[in-house]
Amino acid sequence: MTPTTLPPKSSHPTAPTPPAGVRIRVNRLVLYTVLVAITGLMLGPFGWLIVTGLKTTPELAASPVHWLPDRIQWHNFADAFTQIDFLGYARNSLIIALIYATLVTLSSAWVGFGFARLNAPGKKALFGVLLGSMMLPQMITLFPTYLIFAKLGMVDTYWPWVLWGLAGAPYLVFLFRQFFAGMPRELEEAAIVDGCGYAGIFWRIFLPQSWPVLAASFVIAFTWSWGDFIAPMLLLSNDRTTLSVALMTSYVTPGGLPVNNLLAAGSVMYVVPILLIFLVAQRGFVAGMSTTGLK
Repeated sequence: MTPTTLPPKSSHPTAPTPPAGVRIRVNRLVLYTVLVAITGLMLGPFGWLIVTGLKTTPELAASPVHWLPDRIQWHNFADAFTQIDFLGYARNSLIIALIYATLVTLSSAWVGFGFARLNAPGKKALFGVLLGSMMLPQMITLFPTYLIFAKLGMVDTYWPWVLWGLAGAPYLVFLFRQFFAGMPRELEEAAIVDGCGYAGIFWRIFLPQSWPVLAASFVIAFTWSWGDFIAPMLLLSNDRTTLSVALMTSYVTPGGLPVNNLLAAGSVMYVVPILLIFLVAQRGFVAGMSTTGLK
């Protein structure tokens, strides 16, 4: 009987494996460090905007760059608020944004429901045309749109945003279509057996179940309208224009040069409503963006 030979022992000791808990803590530390760095990178421009709004005009023109103000100029925010009809322009922006965001969310949901749950000849081709329309720049359609509204006497009114809202938005239609396509077919079939039509199925079953994508769609549409500069500049008079146009055209010297510290202070106050809306609706926004397209 041949004796079993054991493999020779290595002369180099094996390095001890760190415990699983230590590895998890190290991975978490690396992840949090990366996330904090990305957050700082994203918040950097907004922080610089706040610092700019707290400087004097000579500090903005200083070379090399004057990073922090010697004395914080809190009155810049008050001056930016009182130098123009800030509340009046903000009210115009809010009305337009609410009208557009509400209508475009509902109309896009209705169109998305049709693409997701109804069958008709040419549906795939129409959906392809819809997706292709997202590649059209706004400037291509803005001039003919202005001519149409001018012929209809809708310039300097809120009607253009009503019609734009009723027309829907291709990207939002895509979001709703992907969300509704993932809902169980049994819900629809049970409602049809109970005598419910497709309009009732949409309003009573599908729309109440789609609150995450509704929140995401409303936040996106509100941001689009609130931040739009070209359409209000073209379609509204100075009295009825929005805050975005007023900020870019009102904070100037008699010689026409921009007053950058007041412009920065006004821009900070201009961004605050968007931040508040996102903070209130962030759970629904994140849930809607993460579940859209998942079956």
